[in-house]
Amino acid sequence: MTTDPSPRALLSVFDKSGVVDLAAGLVDLGWELVSSGGTFRVLVDAGLPVLEVAEVTQAPEMLDGRVKTLHPGIHGGILADRSKPQHLETLAERGIAPIDLVVSNLYPFDAEPSIEMIDIGGPTMVRAAAKNHDSVGILTTPDDYDAVLDELRTGGGLSAATRRRLARAAFAHTAAYDAAIVAWLDDTDETTDSDDPLPDSLHLTLDRVQDLRYGENPHQVGARYRLTSGGGWWDTAVQHNGKQLSYLNLYDTEAAWRLAWSISGDPTVAVIKHANPCGLAVAATVAEAYRRADACDPVSAFGGIIATNRPVTAAMVAAMAGRFTEVIVAPEYEADALEALQAKKNLRVIEADPPPSEVLDMRSISGGLLVQTADRIIAGRDEWTVATEREPTDAEWADLDFAWRVVARVMSNTIVLAKDRQAVGIGAGQQNRRDAGRIAAEKADGRAAGGVCASDAFFPFSDGLEAAIDAGCTAVIQPGGSIRDDEVIVAANEANMAMVFTAERHFRH
Repeated sequence: MTTDPSPRALLSVFDKSGVVDLAAGLVDLGWELVSSGGTFRVLVDAGLPVLEVAEVTQAPEMLDGRVKTLHPGIHGGILADRSKPQHLETLAERGIAPIDLVVSNLYPFDAEPSIEMIDIGGPTMVRAAAKNHDSVGILTTPDDYDAVLDELRTGGGLSAATRRRLARAAFAHTAAYDAAIVAWLDDTDETTDSDDPLPDSLHLTLDRVQDLRYGENPHQVGARYRLTSGGGWWDTAVQHNGKQLSYLNLYDTEAAWRLAWSISGDPTVAVIKHANPCGLAVAATVAEAYRRADACDPVSAFGGIIATNRPVTAAMVAAMAGRFTEVIVAPEYEADALEALQAKKNLRVIEADPPPSEVLDMRSISGGLLVQTADRIIAGRDEWTVATEREPTDAEWADLDFAWRVVARVMSNTIVLAKDRQAVGIGAGQQNRRDAGRIAAEKADGRAAGGVCASDAFFPFSDGLEAAIDAGCTAVIQPGGSIRDDEVIVAANEANMAMVFTAERHFRH
């Protein structure tokens, strides 16, 4: 930072939070202020001495304010390399004063996307100052105002480390801004193939917003990053109790929260362990839904995640007694229920808004990402086909719909057995469907009699039905589409099972 007794700061901000206090602090330190537009008027109204940009450039604003700061009188002062005598000589010849600090943040494009919200002068100033951070400081957020003023007061200038940190923040600021504009242009483009839901390029900028206890394992470091141009339900969630969250706590809680809201409008409880449901049920009350969900696989529920789409009641907390749980997440907690849960010092108690629908699903691979549209159940009973001689009963239809929604959220290969909208057996993540069915039947332990079976993909062989038949299931739902569908249908008819084809698969890896 220059040691000139009258350093110059250029202030041009959309978000004017704290700018008057910053400017007043600079004036007290002997700085000269230059400003434009609304920022200039705010500073003048505050009684601060300030030059208007037009006085510096001798060129008034034009084109409805589209051109204000784009002038050598401004950018020469920002970009001059103070280590090069010829640059300083050029400034002197042109009568241009160096600019030592730029304070600029950009139009709120995310909030009001439009052509006129595409800032030109702002990003140009920000990038120019960030490029020349050996000599110039750049402030893009009010969060840094106080720290910069303090450093100027105590040290007489900004350290090289501070200028570099601010430059990095500035380039991140403009990168996120440009990414938001690209996304908006993609969303509003009516000239390209509207049948293609994937953009030609993805421009992702994310901010580190939460440090985690550790990553997937204790020797790994973990953090949560949020898209700069938006957020999710985690950003408004409140943790009422418990230790700092770990990587797997967030991952499994995300899975539980989405599952609890995807099944039914009735009280629903999901119990998740290692990203897979080990219990899920719908009931008249949230307490009963919890008891039925926990009963599916109480061994696996130990140390699991509980999610419900209803306020947690004291009765539900009482039903949880004796069960070790890592996290519970709900839209609300009754006061006595919350008090009881907070008595468990290690239990993370989270209150959250319903999860928004996701548009794209992304997963990292070497050198890039795999990207797909988010998986959704896009059809229902009216579009599904009964493949067998017997139609499902109304009760079977209700259970088939329930089981199909559950199986779509379980890692593949998977079989889900359910009865009365309660999962009673879940066989998850197996390399073949027969083993998945066998595990589901073993976990059901006789409770699937009169219930239904759901398979996330087609049965390649008729023997895939054996476990469900032996478990007493009376109806099955699967995508269909195997070259041996006829054999599978014959096996279902022989067992007097109703079989429904959905024509959609729900692999999940």
